[in-house]
Amino acid sequence: MDLIPKPDQVVSAVGNVAHLVMYGGLADLRPMPRTLIDEGNLREVYHYRPAAGVEQSGDPVLLVTPLAAPSSCYDLRRGCSLVEHLVEQGRPTYLVEYGQVSFKDRALGMEHWIDEVVPTAIREASAHAGGRPVHVVGWSLGGIFAVLSAADQPDLPIASLSVLGTPFDVTEVPMVAPLRPLLNLELPDSLRPLTRLYQAIGGAPQPLVRWAFQLSSVQKLVTKPLALATHLDDREFLAQVEAVDAFTAKMIAYPGRAFGQLYHRFVRGNDFRGGSIRFGQRTIELSSITAPVLVFGGATDGIAPVAAVRALLPLLTGSPEVQFEIVPGGHLGMLTGRGARATTWEALDEWMSRWPAAPVKQTRTARKRPSKKTAKATPKRTQIGSNPQRRYDSKASRGLAGG
Repeated sequence: MDLIPKPDQVVSAVGNVAHLVMYGGLADLRPMPRTLIDEGNLREVYHYRPAAGVEQSGDPVLLVTPLAAPSSCYDLRRGCSLVEHLVEQGRPTYLVEYGQVSFKDRALGMEHWIDEVVPTAIREASAHAGGRPVHVVGWSLGGIFAVLSAADQPDLPIASLSVLGTPFDVTEVPMVAPLRPLLNLELPDSLRPLTRLYQAIGGAPQPLVRWAFQLSSVQKLVTKPLALATHLDDREFLAQVEAVDAFTAKMIAYPGRAFGQLYHRFVRGNDFRGGSIRFGQRTIELSSITAPVLVFGGATDGIAPVAAVRALLPLLTGSPEVQFEIVPGGHLGMLTGRGARATTWEALDEWMSRWPAAPVKQTRTARKRPSKKTAKATPKRTQIGSNPQRRYDSKASRGLAGG
């Protein structure tokens, strides 16, 4: 609203406040209807029902949920729901989520998601869609799960891979970089309170996860009351804030061992930056990915800044094509903010339409992996900001090409 509100702004503000008081909110938080098609230990695979009067076509899309985040990241509210957008486009749309994490899951590490959860979800989505290869989309830590699964099992029926807001170099994350020298000090176990704490309680509890997510945008949190007061006439703004609050309230706990791996390997060791990640007796090489990859960086993302996300690009030497896009928004906003409809979602639509593939023979077990030598022989092209006429900040994206 203006400093001195206009009459129409006052009317809109009064109407919004009245609706809030009478109905408890402005956002349409109804989830898109879906059907459970597969489940296992911390694995639930859903198929979203087709929109009425819309014929489904094209290869299926699987949305990979981050650990500790609710699946509403992809279905935030009607009008700002990537799921709704894909369904209305006629895309067969699937999602894998993990349910509530409890103390009994404390021994589960990242291997559980890389070996079992995500690969099984890809195969189930492909089988349910008639054996079509799958466009895999992962946001935040979901992107890490998708990338590592694709690298570990290049034979998965993947048509393309899209990664949004996923940092691969924590030295470029302002929240973490200053702390790493302290975290890497050699201290006795008795002086490592964080390690002892997560081991004792079996992971990172839900309130801590919620607090950490809110801390990443502390400036917005502090100025939120003023922002709400000055936007009382903006129904869309108020609805978006309400939807983000509902998303944050549903954060899920981290299993103990998986949290420990992320803390030691990702935050302290920055292992992902080298492109080789060791789990037990095996090493996963990101150069083994043979699918085309689309990478998104959020222009104002504090959790996964552009430079931290861009670090993935030179590691994808086995991919036939890599495309990088900078889109508006912070960590969640780049995925499902009000501006994502004309930026991120359009880029995803264009990308997936470029990679139609023939049906594949679907099996329930992993097939023999192609050798690394074969994967690396595939020519690779890297595009930066592919559509300057439409894409937000494409000139800035292109400028990164020489960096």
